[in-house]
Amino acid sequence: MTRPTHDARPRAAWTPPSAKPPLASRLMRASWRGLPAARHKVGVERGLTVPAADGSPLLTDHYFPRAEGDFPTLLVRTPYGRGVPWSPQYGILFAEQGFHVVVQSCRGTGGSGGGFHLWRNEPADGLAAVGWLREQPWFDGRLGTVGPSYLGYVQWALALDPPPELKAMVVQVGLHDPYALFHTDGVLNLETALAVGAGMTYQHRGMGAFLRATLRLQRRLRSAVTARPLRGAYADALGGEIPWLDEVMAHPDADDPYWEGASLAGAAEGAAAGAAVVPTALVTGRYDALVDQTFAQYDRLRRAGGEVSLLVGPWTHTSALQAGWAEVFTESLAWLRAHLCDDPSGLRPTPVRVHVGGAEAGVRDLDAWPPEASTASWYPTADGHLTHEAPTDTAPVASFRHDPDDPVPTLGGALLSRTAGERDNASLEARADVLTFTGPALAGALTVLGPVSARISASTDTGHGEVFVRLCDVDPEGRSVNVCDGLARLRTTGTDPVRVTVPMTPTAHRFAPGHRVRWQVGPAPHPRYALNPGTGESRVDATEFVPVRVTVHADSELTLAVVED
Repeated sequence: MTRPTHDARPRAAWTPPSAKPPLASRLMRASWRGLPAARHKVGVERGLTVPAADGSPLLTDHYFPRAEGDFPTLLVRTPYGRGVPWSPQYGILFAEQGFHVVVQSCRGTGGSGGGFHLWRNEPADGLAAVGWLREQPWFDGRLGTVGPSYLGYVQWALALDPPPELKAMVVQVGLHDPYALFHTDGVLNLETALAVGAGMTYQHRGMGAFLRATLRLQRRLRSAVTARPLRGAYADALGGEIPWLDEVMAHPDADDPYWEGASLAGAAEGAAAGAAVVPTALVTGRYDALVDQTFAQYDRLRRAGGEVSLLVGPWTHTSALQAGWAEVFTESLAWLRAHLCDDPSGLRPTPVRVHVGGAEAGVRDLDAWPPEASTASWYPTADGHLTHEAPTDTAPVASFRHDPDDPVPTLGGALLSRTAGERDNASLEARADVLTFTGPALAGALTVLGPVSARISASTDTGHGEVFVRLCDVDPEGRSVNVCDGLARLRTTGTDPVRVTVPMTPTAHRFAPGHRVRWQVGPAPHPRYALNPGTGESRVDATEFVPVRVTVHADSELTLAVVED
């Protein structure tokens, strides 16, 4: 018996196998609360072999609803293995709701053949997977994609030249630009690079191998990040050399030919001639290590006229899939049903939903991001205050000294590590090398929704400095909590100051009445960023490090996007 597909091609009958999902996956699924009720029992075909673009075998698992009828398909391509948590979180949960779910290990990972590369293989291998789907008797021509982090990158790779079957994507805390993940203004995001190295190398080998690798990295992190030179010093902490990580660390310049083709930003704009912009739901958190990339994805999709939704939660990169999972899954499911099943009943009424930080902040549903806002500017004074009065000169107001033997430690922010998120900044602000400028107690609430930036006017004594800036919320008891931050390098000549703009992560935060706005200015925290040698030498090759004094001048400016409360 054959059945016609949506394009009238015959399809062979399919007899579902009787296997159940792995016990560990079923137990994890049973532990989750607050999720939509399951609609179907789930079956699985494990260890299918799908040819990559070069013929390498890609190991693939197929989850499906045990029910009669046609169901749309979700493609989930991952370098992190196909077991826990991906099996329950994507395979079981979405199959329960009426989707075929194809979970595939990327080339060179999870038992798949070939060699893994951070970006060169994903566009072609994604299209090869769709070609295989077309030959499956259960594939009815309706295709969506879903997944977080690098699982977002492979979605953008497929969207560069989207196949006609691709009707919807859900990119959760997702990546599109590897350079921006590993470098900020030419400075190596050291802690992130090591975390990604551990994840890419070990997670696809199973949770046991990944947990052991994570513990080893934590134990040996200090020796890895303080070595001089830095190049190759990670090997002991990560259990061996990782060639792609060596290459990433050795190419800090965004214009280096090494990075050609790495960014998939064009996929959000219909990069291929005549390519459609795929309807896309985006999910991020205010402290997600990829939050800036998500906002950039949203902006490009919107400018291209694409259909897009945005959810910004109070999460980090990992907590979005843990504490935030009920909301993330529910929103993702609603988007996929709307575009693959013609059922928009679960969509929220506005395209954008933002969880606002701060006291009594709540959730904002918006028509677009960022919303219309006014601009509020603050300026530093020599007595450590912030004022709205623009300076009349460019006199120095304060200075800090970056000592590579005693760097400012990493504390909170948009990180991949377990220290990410909102933290009490008292220990940082007690240091002599961290400047703070604080505004008066607010008479009314101040709500910041949108871009935050700093314009720094500064001089250095070696010519090779950097400046890390952070917006903080100080409550009436004096507790200072980080809201967002950013980094920029300084290149100066003599004693004359230079002016640099430091992009800070856009945010959604409400400063309650009685709270104060605080602006931190200091050296780059370590090991979040590789140490500055102070000489202009490569951060991964330098062996000689010298202190750097940075002097901040009065014409520096903090700018906030403010909306009426």
